[in-house]
Amino acid sequence: MSAVSSRLPVFPWDRLEPYKATAASHPDGIVDLSVGTPVDPVPAVVQRALADAADSPGYPTVWGTAALRDALTGWVERRLGARGLTHANVLPVVGSKELVAWLPTQLGLGPGDKVAYPRLAYPTYEVGARLVGAEAVVYDDPTELDPAGLKLLWLNSPSNPTGRVLSKDELRRAVAWAREHGVLVFSDECYLELGWEADPVSVLHPDVCGGSYEGIVAVHSLSKRSNLAGYRAAFIAGDPAVLGELLQIRKHGGMMVAAPVQAATVAALGDSAHVAEQRARYARRRDALRAAFEAAGFRIEHSEASLYLWATRDESCWETVDGLAKRGILVAPGDFYGRAGERFVRIAFTATDERVEAAVRRLAE
Repeated sequence: MSAVSSRLPVFPWDRLEPYKATAASHPDGIVDLSVGTPVDPVPAVVQRALADAADSPGYPTVWGTAALRDALTGWVERRLGARGLTHANVLPVVGSKELVAWLPTQLGLGPGDKVAYPRLAYPTYEVGARLVGAEAVVYDDPTELDPAGLKLLWLNSPSNPTGRVLSKDELRRAVAWAREHGVLVFSDECYLELGWEADPVSVLHPDVCGGSYEGIVAVHSLSKRSNLAGYRAAFIAGDPAVLGELLQIRKHGGMMVAAPVQAATVAALGDSAHVAEQRARYARRRDALRAAFEAAGFRIEHSEASLYLWATRDESCWETVDGLAKRGILVAPGDFYGRAGERFVRIAFTATDERVEAAVRRLAE
């Protein structure tokens, strides 16, 4: 039996372990700005909902409770500006990474098919293509792709890692091109609520999709906006024909969001106060880190949204990683996200206020 893992690249974060050890040896401890995992408390309203639903002995459904589907459609309409959604337009998933990695499999793609994603991108888009033996294709402008054999087009705005935000015009053009060529669009919008110098828009907005969800699906997560990375709470919304097919497949695969997490998701989507509070935390940390890195000779590009600064000092990303690790600061090398990032690093501002202050001090030394 051949190992499926042989189709995959080396897990990128394993390459960072020696630098993590160096940073951890700092007398004042590591400042980990690499992974981007939330560190602040889960909102109390969400914890209460989870606890109240803890007595859930039966199997949950893959489609989720009616209350969850109401919460999903309601949030998508309120926050994304979508119109006329029904329960058929939404589907909960077990964290967005699971969806990204296994989507080509669930779409029935394989050798001879193509999956396209931005030149600088979240590595799991490529992983999903490799798992099924499809060809992974990168782009700068999706409308310049060769549509022959192209079955899945990933958009990502705000971008991970760069924080770049696509305008309505760019999104509208990409959607129109994909529809013209019969290419399915999945738009990764997990950082949409974290715009700083731009106002991100969804592909589900009528100014982008023209009021039709045909051939488009948006991917959203509660990991960042609600500190729920540990809950694996995410969902997709859009074309009911695509979601209906995925629902049938996921029923057979047992891909169920845990019942207490479903209840927690309802609470999280129904409360905006904790989102504003968390945004304010991240804004303070972002401002402090941006000023400190720029004062230390770094240039920040894009970064108008998301939880990261995309930074360079015009050298190999691994030289930068090494130099910062010796100061006890760990960042992600840009080549994790593609060759075009080999002279950049990604700096997360998902660290506590105390650790951010420590990084600022070290950068000034």
